[in-house]
Amino acid sequence: MSHSLSSTNVQEQEGMQNPFEFSEDKILDDVYRTHFDCFEKCDVTSLQTVASNVINHSIDISEKVISKMICTPRGEHFGHRTTMLILEQLKHYSWDAKVLIVQAAFSLEYGKIMYLPLTTQCQQQIENLFADLNGLLMVPQNTQHLPYFNSVVKKAMQMIECIIEWKRLISLGHDIKDVPTLAETFHQIPVVVYWAIFTFVSCTGQIDEFTDYKVQRHELSKSFEPKLDSILGKFKEFLERCSKEIVRIEDYTRREKIVIHTGKNIVKVLKALIISRENRDLRQNVFNVLTGEQVKIEEFKKYVLLFISGLDKIEDEIRLLKSIHEKLKEKPREVEGYRSEDFKILWIPIVDEWNEERRKKLESHLQCNKFGWYVVKYFNFETGMKLIKEVFKYKEKPIIALINPQGKVENIDTKQIISVWGIDGFPFRTSDHYRLTQQWNWFWSEMTKLNQGIESLIEEDCYLFIYGGMDTKWIQEFATAIETLKRDVAKLKLNINTTIESYQLGKDDPKAIPHFWIAIDSLLTRRKQMKKGIDFATSEEIKRLLFLKQDPKGWTILSKGHNVKLLGHGEAMCRTVKDFGMWHGKLHEEVSFDVAFREYYEEIMKDNKDCSKKCLNVISAGYAMDILERIVCPKKDCRRPMEVASVSYKCCHDRKK
Repeated sequence: MSHSLSSTNVQEQEGMQNPFEFSEDKILDDVYRTHFDCFEKCDVTSLQTVASNVINHSIDISEKVISKMICTPRGEHFGHRTTMLILEQLKHYSWDAKVLIVQAAFSLEYGKIMYLPLTTQCQQQIENLFADLNGLLMVPQNTQHLPYFNSVVKKAMQMIECIIEWKRLISLGHDIKDVPTLAETFHQIPVVVYWAIFTFVSCTGQIDEFTDYKVQRHELSKSFEPKLDSILGKFKEFLERCSKEIVRIEDYTRREKIVIHTGKNIVKVLKALIISRENRDLRQNVFNVLTGEQVKIEEFKKYVLLFISGLDKIEDEIRLLKSIHEKLKEKPREVEGYRSEDFKILWIPIVDEWNEERRKKLESHLQCNKFGWYVVKYFNFETGMKLIKEVFKYKEKPIIALINPQGKVENIDTKQIISVWGIDGFPFRTSDHYRLTQQWNWFWSEMTKLNQGIESLIEEDCYLFIYGGMDTKWIQEFATAIETLKRDVAKLKLNINTTIESYQLGKDDPKAIPHFWIAIDSLLTRRKQMKKGIDFATSEEIKRLLFLKQDPKGWTILSKGHNVKLLGHGEAMCRTVKDFGMWHGKLHEEVSFDVAFREYYEEIMKDNKDCSKKCLNVISAGYAMDILERIVCPKKDCRRPMEVASVSYKCCHDRKK
């Protein structure tokens, strides 16, 4: 930036140009042509530290010292030509390195004579010696322009701070797709670098004004400060936006790590999903719908059924959740350590914007469905919504996820299990669907041995009623009711699959009846003799079927494909089939035929006092170990210990616990 540098021959076509008349696009085009790949290495951090220390200290005492520096000729056009020449020479350096090298050069010119205050004659002599060594004239007392000069230098220093911050932000390695404002800064940085270098060049030339009486006076342009203020303000705004975007990304990454990798407990996971950095009040918007009270997230320490949805077309899901909640509270359940009392339902309604209409719709849902669940009211945490969409694959279609106490998602959507199996699908893991499907393989193995045609019905995944019994009147009545049911279901033209078929055990071959029951009885015997490795659930289902056989009217098994849905007593099953007109209104996409059928059947069983008073016997095959063994009643709504009476098990369902 010396006089010799600035007076170097420059291409004539550059002309006498004033950069204050340039548009940013012109500066961007001119400067970017001087920039190539960053081959040259530069310790920009150390360079910036040294140069800043020199300049900052020099500004504080510059009004008390006299000096002179060899500088570029006066005038903005000369400053522009020198700036472009410097940029050409530094074309292989990074943007921050270009400006810091120029800053360092300026600091040498500016700072080497600024440390000697003009006070005593002795000090003046020292300054003279220092000036002579550097080929300088001493600064006279005409320093009235120093304040403006220093103000311009300070703005150039602020530009460098912004450039260093920009380099730090892009060095974090974030994808431009995630930090879109970074792309805009790449268009701004050449302009900022140009004006920083141009300012240093112009200020270096101005030093002559303070060191030589003989030079022609040429003050710094008054356009400097407004121009630099404009460039600085615009670039700072970009940097602030970048910083906010990066903070959001880093916050998202931290939360994602908690939710996916290292949650370790469900409370941390829920906080990561729900609580923003700006909102540390953990009680702000989580409510108990039943009581209307705010609750702490710490209350969700065990299993959570996380309902995620919008506000529209969720009536079916709400009905499912209400049914499951009632069943969970109806009586304690425990499956492989999962206890029904440990389950809570939490709803996170997601909308793009909470306006008055949506607030009213949310409140309407809560008022109409007051049961023991929880809701995150007016959820608008952007990072949380992004996490929910990624982790739970939420795409505006309602889901009900299962999260365990360790914060792990055990089932991304329990709706299928709940709608197909109801409360029998508890605890609603993905593995439970497989468990329930495989649980009845033994039954289908024996059935297909009797009738190969059943296998095709199973593969069609239709609803299949398998029935039988000793009461011929009930058999005929039930067969007639099933045929009527088929016609009534077909008339409804439901969107859900409700194809119904039926099969009477022994209708075509009466000998098949004893063969079937002997096979089932033998199967139970073999399983008891095995002892080790017995599937307890399967053994219980075999006992239930043998128990059901004793119903004096008859028995019915309802399945959908391979999935056995219900083992029902003759009288109640027949009535449920006949009363289809009273419960078909419950059928919709989320409540299947078998679920609605079962709910009505169970209501009949509760109301049938005579049936509950009957003592039904499960006849033992006569194996000695069973006679002395205490066994609970296989009837699902009883489960009380059975009394041993000779070689038969007898249960009195009326007996209190």
